[in-house]
Amino acid sequence: MKTRITTTLAGLGLALGIAGAASAAETTMRIAHVNPPEAMASNAGAMSAVFKQLAETASNGEIEVTIYPAGQLGKDAEAIAQVRQGIIESSISTAGGVAEHYPKIGVFDIPFAFPNIGVANEVISLESDFGQMLAQDIHEETGLKVLGLLDSGGFFQFTNSQKPISSPEDMEGLRIRTMTLPTHEAMINSMGSQATPLAWAEVYTALQTGVADGQMNPIQQTAFAKFDEVQDYLTISNHLITPYVWFVNQDFYNGLPEEHRRIIDWASKVAVESGRAMSRIIEASEQGLPKLADSMEVNTITPEQREAFATKAQPAVRQVIEDKYGEEGIALLEAMLASIEEARAAQQQ
Repeated sequence: MKTRITTTLAGLGLALGIAGAASAAETTMRIAHVNPPEAMASNAGAMSAVFKQLAETASNGEIEVTIYPAGQLGKDAEAIAQVRQGIIESSISTAGGVAEHYPKIGVFDIPFAFPNIGVANEVISLESDFGQMLAQDIHEETGLKVLGLLDSGGFFQFTNSQKPISSPEDMEGLRIRTMTLPTHEAMINSMGSQATPLAWAEVYTALQTGVADGQMNPIQQTAFAKFDEVQDYLTISNHLITPYVWFVNQDFYNGLPEEHRRIIDWASKVAVESGRAMSRIIEASEQGLPKLADSMEVNTITPEQREAFATKAQPAVRQVIEDKYGEEGIALLEAMLASIEEARAAQQQ
């Protein structure tokens, strides 16, 4: 499936401006992401900072890494478009942005599929058979090389301003903000809530004014966005976990000296592990769950409640995957589910 590539004029202008900058380095690699720039504030910030330090040091300055955080070059989908066009070399991108170029990333939206973060780490990785399969399929569809895979900051949790949520019945009537993804909308609607698709920039105001009653995001995004100021209840539901995909332009990568490819491969692998660790640190630190618990009522659903949610939501999302992505989508979904079961069994040994 070929995706039409679009780039905003603002992002293109900025990218063209940086493209003309002179560099004394033999290899220049520009990385875009939409997260905060500080290494201690986001996993993408940590990954890009670690990668820069390792690649530049190991190459004795022959590789120069420039980071464009916080959406400086545009939204996720626009940054990916720039990587595809060769305007920049690399991006670390959320599933929402990836979906515009590779729609089958929506298989990760099957809810309550991953039992815990350990299993997620095993599956959402270039070290797994499924990760290699996914990376190859992304390359065939987009022409981009996948440099790394990891979770986008942990499991999604529900927040809302109306009541504690412990069962699917508690979801009924709530207006829950979602990304503009049909899988997310189907999941929310299947539980009796009203999916309310909104752009990220509109979410705080929508929660504040009652346009939406609740939202779903990982702990770190919920905390950094200060949703605890406009939400009263946090439910630890662990219902979704979506990937960050680290892309690099294939022609750029192929044109590198062998030693520089080796350094980039090694540095990106270490950086991904740093990103995983930073997500867990943020969740557990005073920037994460403890911060939210100071001002919100927190409850965790039980395994029995989790099963009730899954029974409601999974068939609806699976149907969307089948309708939108066809046999290829279902095959990718089944491969992911098999990988989850394999990782779960290994964990229990």
